[in-house]
Amino acid sequence: MDTQSVDHLTKHEQILRHIEDLKLGSRISVRKIAKNMEVSEGTAYRAIKEAENQGLVSTKERIGTVRVEKKLRQNIDKLTFAEVVNMVDGQVLGGAKGLHKTLHKFVIGAMEQDAMMRYIEAGSLLIVGNRNRAHICALEQGAGVLITGGFNTSTEVKVLADELELPIISSSYDTFTVASMINRAIYDRLIKKKIMLVEDILTTGAALFALKANSTLKDWQRMSEDTGYSRFPVVDEWNRIIGVVTSKDMVGASLQQTVEKLMTRNPLTVSPQTSVASAAHMMVWEGIELLPVVDTNRKIVGVLNRSDILKAMQSIQKQPQNGETFEDLIWSGMEEVRDERGKLQFHGMITPQMTNHLGTVSEGVLTTLMTQAAYRIVQEHKKGDLVMDNMSTYFLKPLQIDSKIEIRPTIIEVSRKFGKIDVEIYHAGTLVSKAMLTAQVI
Repeated sequence: MDTQSVDHLTKHEQILRHIEDLKLGSRISVRKIAKNMEVSEGTAYRAIKEAENQGLVSTKERIGTVRVEKKLRQNIDKLTFAEVVNMVDGQVLGGAKGLHKTLHKFVIGAMEQDAMMRYIEAGSLLIVGNRNRAHICALEQGAGVLITGGFNTSTEVKVLADELELPIISSSYDTFTVASMINRAIYDRLIKKKIMLVEDILTTGAALFALKANSTLKDWQRMSEDTGYSRFPVVDEWNRIIGVVTSKDMVGASLQQTVEKLMTRNPLTVSPQTSVASAAHMMVWEGIELLPVVDTNRKIVGVLNRSDILKAMQSIQKQPQNGETFEDLIWSGMEEVRDERGKLQFHGMITPQMTNHLGTVSEGVLTTLMTQAAYRIVQEHKKGDLVMDNMSTYFLKPLQIDSKIEIRPTIIEVSRKFGKIDVEIYHAGTLVSKAMLTAQVI
């Protein structure tokens, strides 16, 4: 597919490209963009908002909108000073031009200044109270400063921060709370890091094969012979997806028949930010083999086929756990055991975190435990993941804190695409909860 020239870009796309070409730290305003690009302020505003969604710019109180470095997902565990300002509800006292810079280390100033300086280096953030000398020393070392307790700093420090373009931030929270908030934010990012998105498996720079609405059966045959594929997206003159055509659509067509009359219109699509698991579910549920990937303007940026999804799902299973979700935490106390017949079971204990306000185990926790047990017994028999279709649960007796439980999953039926699993939870030999699950196997 031919690469588009700038002339074929919409005003919205031209503004996005203009913003992308700006230097890091450049100030951006709706009025300025509208004037430079000769567009309405409404068009400029929408494009700037899209740029903010893409991570190209960041809007901060009292500073305005600034061009920032777009972080790769591989560096998602690193933060910019601007993001720290948001996390701690901070106020920028100086060095606003350095808000886009990335920091890689935190130092809590709870020691003598001389001892503190050994730990501070360029690219770090000193979290400290109203100690002006410490603020100056940190800035001179190339570090930013976060002042806790809502304190201000001297004019000398603010001037130095502006000169060095290193932010000095004030937050009303105490040091412990600030450190906890930042740590929580990084932890959440680590969880997001392990979630594989469509953009992670799209091949960058790979040739994209697509047909036009006026392409004929002969064009399809030629493209199929060249690529070895039989399914192709169909796009208009703006490269916007309008359909998908497969070999089944071509049965009985004449050589000069255009694909416009043969294709499936309004096909299902995903964005680069869609999770691979969601894309896999869509392909399995709808029984489709080709899934176009489109941007916010519905312009095609790539395609996924079933083999791409299967490889990605296999890769996900090998990824290390960088951050624990609630499901991980709930399941972490369960131990895998075998009964005398070799049947898989799980033993564990009800912890205080699993209970509700009455002191009995939460129904949501029991549902999670039964779901996880079902996933694991299916994975033992058939490699792959489950996408839940339906679940009927029965809570027969309440469970108290420190109760020892046994989870007994049983496979009723597992086919190539579907699975039915029965899960029972026992305490002291008594059935306390039961579930019947039906799911799709990916």
